[in-house]
Amino acid sequence: MRQVLPSFFTFCDQIHFIMNILETKNINKYFHDPVEFQVLKNISFGVKKGEFLSMIGKSGSGKSTLLYILSTMDTEYDGSLMIDGEKVTGKSLDDLAALRNHKIGFVFQFHYLLPEFSCLKNIMIPALRLGKFSQQEIEAKAYEKLDMLGLRDQALKPASKLSGGQQQRVAIARALINDPLMIMCDEPTGNLDSKNTAIVFDIFKELTSSFGQTIIAVTHDDEFARNSDRVIEMRDGVIL
Repeated sequence: MRQVLPSFFTFCDQIHFIMNILETKNINKYFHDPVEFQVLKNISFGVKKGEFLSMIGKSGSGKSTLLYILSTMDTEYDGSLMIDGEKVTGKSLDDLAALRNHKIGFVFQFHYLLPEFSCLKNIMIPALRLGKFSQQEIEAKAYEKLDMLGLRDQALKPASKLSGGQQQRVAIARALINDPLMIMCDEPTGNLDSKNTAIVFDIFKELTSSFGQTIIAVTHDDEFARNSDRVIEMRDGVIL
């Protein structure tokens, strides 16, 4: 029995990681300037494929710091991070950049579109950088995303000519162009009015329920968080 149990539990751990598209174990993060301060304390949780997760908490609670670790853009932490069943902690910066290009889409409070580029070209940029498909294939994929978000008629307009809500929807289409495993959002509705906030939220719900997209969003909007699948609330660097 002593020989069977370790392999059995190893198998169970593997199944657990497969179920979770993202998993953290005992993440600790320190800032050292001007004095040492622990901003994240033993953060352990998992996110399942197709889950819409919101992270909330007051400013300084550690939620945005945690999001940057989850997105692999911050590598200075203790503990471990698994993405798609693979440990990414300790990987080189080049390997992490490749992982982000393939597996993570980003939506921020400010859309960061190139104003002089058309909506279509803005959406195509991450896929052109990835270099996996031809320009014609990427353009076809970009039109698919525009159709999905109800913006096909705006495809050739300069991004600067769109409303704020339309610009954020273009930013979502850009995040989707490489068919990522996850979309990570930092205050995705923080710069929108209530009408456009509702539109963006409905898009996220549709992406998770109909397309199996996984979404992790940091937000200060309690209603946005309450209507997502699950809420993680943070305070003073810990999950409540």
